[in-house]
Amino acid sequence: MARWSKLQRQLYVIIDPTIKFQIQCRVTRMNSQYGSTDFPRYWITLGKEVIWDYPNQFFNTRHPRRRNPAYWPYSTDISAISELIREYIDTPRGMLMTKQFDDDHWGLINILRAADSRIGVRQWQRLSKKTHNIAALKVLECRMGLHEKRRADSGGGDIPNGQG
Repeated sequence: MARWSKLQRQLYVIIDPTIKFQIQCRVTRMNSQYGSTDFPRYWITLGKEVIWDYPNQFFNTRHPRRRNPAYWPYSTDISAISELIREYIDTPRGMLMTKQFDDDHWGLINILRAADSRIGVRQWQRLSKKTHNIAALKVLECRMGLHEKRRADSGGGDIPNGQG
């Protein structure tokens, strides 16, 4: 779990701090009459709402390059999701909107883009047209709403660079 907390801290450095966005990864020990195994879960919340949930949202989805969900929890995508997050964090700012993340079988990248403080106001409209991901659209809606509120509170002027 130490590796996850380090990755999580690095991700939170780039996430817009004004939104209530949380990403969690937990492993719970599951015991049964046949033995025990780890029960892994990744989830994202926006405020108090869970907007993305692995494995719960992905039990019935298959992809040739994903692990077979029929073998869950003995075989999971947790490592692949962590690697995808690492790849996203390491992506240079100028490539965030154009880079193809071929191993994103869970719709995670557009959620991260929507929450990423390195992607500013000018890119939000482009991203909202590019994605059909409901979770990413909720994050964008939250950011847009907060941006409009800050503009109204400041008398309609521009928000300082890096804040939108």
